[in-house]
Amino acid sequence: MLKTTHTDAAPAAIGPYSQAVCMNDLVFTSGQIPLDPATMTIVGEEITAQTEQVMKNLAAVLEASGTSFDKVIKTTCFLADMADFVAFNEVYAKYFVSKPARSCVAVKTLPKNVLCEVEVIACK
Repeated sequence: MLKTTHTDAAPAAIGPYSQAVCMNDLVFTSGQIPLDPATMTIVGEEITAQTEQVMKNLAAVLEASGTSFDKVIKTTCFLADMADFVAFNEVYAKYFVSKPARSCVAVKTLPKNVLCEVEVIACK
């Protein structure tokens, strides 16, 4: 049975999707970008600040879905510029200490022209 997640502690969806979908013991989050959930404005102008906000948003969605960073099994990370890879990883490593499987790619453009976006698959 599918169940969608919604929390006001993370940005509202800016399109026709849910913050996360849970099926049995798996949680699939939508990509999180560095939006302040209260104002829906972009947080930070550089990769470190934007990555921190993305992680805060993911934490809120994971918590609302009944899980946490330590139960993440796969991440997909999107960067606007691979030159930000090292700085992105420094923030990422603070949150994903369990070292889940990961893909990290550079893309041409992200929503609202942000510098990073991250989605995860977790278990409960």
